[in-house]
Amino acid sequence: MAEQFLFLVDRLATPIGELLIVADRAGRLRTIDWTDHEARMRQLLDRYYGKGRYTLDQARDPGGLTRILRTYFKGDIEAIDRLPVETAGTPFQTSIWRALRKIRRGTTISYAELARRVGRPRAVRAAGLANGRNPISIVVPCHRVIGSNGSLTGYGGGLPRKKWLLEHEGALG
Repeated sequence: MAEQFLFLVDRLATPIGELLIVADRAGRLRTIDWTDHEARMRQLLDRYYGKGRYTLDQARDPGGLTRILRTYFKGDIEAIDRLPVETAGTPFQTSIWRALRKIRRGTTISYAELARRVGRPRAVRAAGLANGRNPISIVVPCHRVIGSNGSLTGYGGGLPRKKWLLEHEGALG
């Protein structure tokens, strides 16, 4: 019989929209997305855990994650660095997601730099695709990756949210 996953879900009102926070029973963040993108979040859950192989139960502040994310939105940018995460993905995707967590707050890098950091300098397009499939935005800070020309490109939550997050973190003036 295939493994079944039980995930706990909470909602958090933020200055840029309501956030869905999904954790496992151990309190590790599994996915996060905006409520206006819930269908995409469920597609990622289906892809990584199997359609019909997980349940989402409502929970208040699972693992303290909601409280910590609230702190981030109130200005403690470092708060997200302490959050435990658990992701499912290919080895290349998980290497990209680990590299994203190492981008210092208040800074940005290009997709080319991201590919270089995982030892695959020619895999710029693949790095961009893995970045776009990141199930834990904000905490695995895909918003800190920008175009080589400095343009704000590609954020699943929309470019206005990406701009807000980068301004909030001090990466944009």
